[in-house]
Parts: sequence; C-alpha cells; structure tokens
Amino acid sequence: MSAEIMYGDVLANKLRDELKIEVQQLKRQNIVPKLTVLIIGNNPASKTYVRMKQKACEKVGISSQVIELDQEISEEELLLHINELNNDSSVHGILVQLPLPDHINEKRILEYIEPTKDVDGFHPINIGRMQIGQDALVPCTPLGIMKLLEYYGINPTGKHAVVVGRSNIVGKPVGQLLLNGNATVTYCHSKTSNLSEITNKADILIVATGKANTIGESDLKEGAIVVDVGNTFLDDGRVVGDVDFESVKNKVSKITPVPKGVGPMTITMLLHNTVKVAKTFKY
Repeated sequence: MSAEIMYGDVLANKLRDELKIEVQQLKRQNIVPKLTVLIIGNNPASKTYVRMKQKACEKVGISSQVIELDQEISEEELLLHINELNNDSSVHGILVQLPLPDHINEKRILEYIEPTKDVDGFHPINIGRMQIGQDALVPCTPLGIMKLLEYYGINPTGKHAVVVGRSNIVGKPVGQLLLNGNATVTYCHSKTSNLSEITNKADILIVATGKANTIGESDLKEGAIVVDVGNTFLDDGRVVGDVDFESVKNKVSKITPVPKGVGPMTITMLLHNTVKVAKTFKY
C-alpha cells in the first residue's frame, strides 16, 4: 500500500482563488479587507514569515500593513499601538508576530487585541467560543488541518484521533476541533510515558512536537491518517517534519508531506479569517 499524499498547497491555492473573488465582491461594496502585522525586533525567521503573509495578502487583494517596532519598545508603548488598531475601523485583522522580546508579557499583549480582530485566533474569548462550539476566529493551523481533512474526504466522526503536542497554538485547539467534529480525542505530550502504545491506536494522528522524526513506522497502525505539522530545517538544507515520512509512507493510508502540507494552509487560514472579519465587521 502506498499512502495518498494530502497536499496542502493544492487546497491552499484553490481556497485563495475563492478568497480573491470574495475580496473583489467586498471591494465593490467599498470594503477593503486589511491586515496589520506588528513585528518587534529583527528576528530573521519572524521577518520571513511576515514577508510571506504580505505576499499572500497581495495575491488575493487584501491590504496589508506592517508596523516594525524596536526590540527595546516597552510593553505599554506596544499596547498603545494595539489600542490604535483596535479603534481603527479600516483595520480588520491585527496580528502580533511571535515570539516577543523577553521583557514583554505575551499573554497580556494577545489578550489586549480586540477579539473580533484577532485573526490569529489566540484570544481567550475566541478560544472559549471555539471550545463550546460557537462561531469564532479559530487558530490558523488547526483550522487549516480541519479544512485539509475535509477536502480529502476524512470525516472525524467516530474515529480515534490522537494529538501529539499540547501547545495553545496547535495541539490543544486542533484536538478541540476534532472533538467538535465528533472524534474521540487523546492528547499526548513530552510527559506521556507510553507514547507509541497510544499512537498505535490512532485512526487520525496529528503530530505537532517541533522535533524531527518523532514518529516512525512502529508508532503507527496500518492504514492510519497522519497530519504532520512539523517543520525542522536540517544542516544539509532539507526541511523535514515530525514524522519519518519515508518509513511510514507505505503503512499509512493518507499523510501530509513536509513541505507543501500543513504550512500553506496556515497562511491561507489567516487570509480566510481576515476576510471573515471584513464581511461581518460592524462599521
């Protein structure tokens, strides 16, 4: 058996084409969806991610603004910038690029963003709404994973989904979305003592540890569906995921590749959330 490869870039391109049409329709109503990104300091990876987000916005017609702030900015000054954006009716999405400098309280900053403009989906109000199944701005990577499963005909109802990783950005919310989709969900993490025993019971396995090749052939049951959220750069220039793709590809039924898997879906869901706000914004 050779696994079906679930290419996120294929679905991302399709969804971006649809978003482009939605943006054109909004512009005919004099609504221009706008995303503003705040970036603090000179983290090279952060700058790369922000450029990717800008480029994606341009391609679908979303107005994008990047505000670059000094590494030494005080927490209070950053809050003032966010307050201005919260009160600016031309801005639909506010994103503070992580990580933040050590002297700034990430939790306080993320909670200060107006929940209706929180296109990253990290605000406790959005997380709470998602938890109880209400409409919310959902974190981008988990939302992208759910869209990818749907596109490839995977219904989580009745399936045992195992999530390896418990971050607030991916692990916890994707498990909640799977639970909302009627899966039976098990969370595993760095303190799980019998990881392989649990992952071997998974119908759907989501791996988001940030550590290359955490999962291999012996950790999976025959025919499992695997979503690899990992993205590790090796010294030889290759990018690999959290799953040893070569060793598992003939054992599983479906698997996302790295790259071209979950990554393209994450930025696409950021665009999706920005357009969603523009469509429902109370002017």
